This record gives sequence, C-alpha cells and structure tokens, in this order.
Amino acid sequence: MTGFILIDKPEGITSFDVVARLRRLTGEKRIGHAGTLDPFATGLLLVAVSREATRELQKFVGLDKHYEATFVLGASSTTDDIKGEISAPVSTTHLTKEQIEEALKTFTGPIEQVPPTYAAIKVQGKKLYELARAGNPTLVEPRRVTIYSIEPQSGGRVTTLPYVNLTIHCSSGTYIRSIARDLGNFLGVGGYVSELRRTSIGPFKIEEALTFDKLDPSNIESHLIQIETFLSRLTP
Repeated sequence: MTGFILIDKPEGITSFDVVARLRRLTGEKRIGHAGTLDPFATGLLLVAVSREATRELQKFVGLDKHYEATFVLGASSTTDDIKGEISAPVSTTHLTKEQIEEALKTFTGPIEQVPPTYAAIKVQGKKLYELARAGNPTLVEPRRVTIYSIEPQSGGRVTTLPYVNLTIHCSSGTYIRSIARDLGNFLGVGGYVSELRRTSIGPFKIEEALTFDKLDPSNIESHLIQIETFLSRLTP
C-alpha cells in the first residue's frame, strides 16, 4: 500500500495522532506528513504512506499555505492561542477598523518573526514547548518569512471586536500564532488565535481532503493517490 492522501484534520488531535490513525487503517508503519498543525487547528494535512512516498515529502514541506484564522484582541495567551493561559482582558473599544487594517499592512511581505515559546522547534535537542512546560520558556532568533496577503475572510468584515477574522496566504515556516501575538502587541492590547484552519498547501486544496469518518480499512487503499500523480501536481 503506497501513495499520498489529503486529510482534513479535526480539532483536538495532533498531527502525529493523524499518522497513528492512518497506520491502523493501512497497516503501514512508514507514514509521515508535510507541515504540522497544532491540536486546536483544523484543516489540510498532506500525508505520505509507505517508505517510497515518505522519501518524497521534502518536496512538499516548503510549499506556501493558506489559512483562515480568528484572532482575539485585548488579551494575551502563554501559547499565543486559545489553549494557553489567557491574561485579563483589556478594552479594545478605542480601536477602529481602519487602525486594524493599517496595522495588518505592517505584516505583509517579508517579515522577521519570532516563533511562539510553545513550538516544535528544537533548541539544543529540546523542543521549545518541552522547555516551556518545564518552566524554562526560551526565545529563539527571529526567522524570515513572507506574508503574501492578510485580509478579511471572504464576504466578511475585518473585525467585530474583539474578534478579527482573516484569510492569510504565507510562506512555509510562518506561525499564525505569532502574527496574532505581534498584531495585538502592535496595537497595544495583546492578541492570540482562537480558531485556525489550513485551507491549502501549494496546489492542494482542503476541498480535496477526506475526514476520518469517510475512511476505513476496506476503502483506504482506494483513496491513496499514486506517487507519480501526486508529484505531477507540483509541475506548473
């Protein structure tokens, strides 16, 4: 059994949990994914099944991505998302739609971004979230990423405070949580992500993805996309 599959990850499980479920469904041990999603996030996960397929994963890791996100302004989170310890809220009534739109412009284009202290990046062999959970939150050097666009979700307004609903197109390696944190700090009120959904990875769209309720051991193989077919999607 070999190939690729696009999974619509549900909220509340890790990307590793997705891999573990697919191992049970396929009986294949060599399974990997391109691009981790946080447990609270949902959406597109690109998964390779078999040794042959996982060897090709590096070709997909660097693809740009689209997200739909809801930021909450007026408070901060230890994890920069809804799962962390949330600070006491502050008023956001003085903020206008125009101020928020102007602030968002500063996050467009190539930017320097500090990853969240709760992230999977390793420092001296330890993941940042492991250090943070042990009481040793560690800051790392800013990383250069590119935000191609950040704008109101289709058909929506920028904000109904304290919520800001956005569609974000960004380079690989971008932390949406860091954008929420930095936007809130820029506006002087704090900010974090309450909802996050990945809707595309390069040419692959969430509409093509399958949820686990559609999969079982009897049909999983029929949903695998052949390696050559999947790789051909990378050719313009």
